[in-house]
Amino acid sequence: MQSKVNYGRMLDDKLRELESSGEKPSLLLHACCAPCSSHTLTYIAERFRITLYFYNPNIAPEEEYSFRRDELKRLVREMGLDIEVLEEAYDPAPFYELAKGLEDLPERGERCRRCIELRLRAAAAKAAELRCDYFTTTLTISPHKDCTFINECGGRISEETGVPYLFSDFKKHDGYKHSIELSRQYSLYRQNYCGCVFSRRKAQEREEDA
Repeated sequence: MQSKVNYGRMLDDKLRELESSGEKPSLLLHACCAPCSSHTLTYIAERFRITLYFYNPNIAPEEEYSFRRDELKRLVREMGLDIEVLEEAYDPAPFYELAKGLEDLPERGERCRRCIELRLRAAAAKAAELRCDYFTTTLTISPHKDCTFINECGGRISEETGVPYLFSDFKKHDGYKHSIELSRQYSLYRQNYCGCVFSRRKAQEREEDA
């Protein structure tokens, strides 16, 4: 039986390696929202020159998309970080195309896997365009996401594109708990659904059943 990969340890090993070498490589960090970015930034900002990349065509409606983007920018500003936030124009069409026939699947299912891959591929392409040394995503901090799939997908895209992927599990070392604490500290908006209309519908059903 194959042992489970410890992606948190892989990240820590990389951070120690960079600390020892004194190197500070560039990193294209895909960000889904401010709360998920909060702990992630405090954990790795000293070791990388980070560019945040807000590409989330799954988020709906557009007002929600804009609000999450603005909260991310506010967080970076209030944390006093010299980090650029890049964003793509709002265009949910690629997400709805990949979600066809998968609308009723639960979170962590095939629809979510395709959505994650879509965003990781965009992040890798942007990293290549900017000639970043690495790309990765804040998504591994969420206990609702499949960390193994995210890293395996990132690794596969890295092999295909030649852009190195930074393996991670930002939940480690109480990362998710810390993100909640930082969300309170900075009064961040914490959404109750992942982003798409399908996850929003499920969240509303849970609230109605409670």
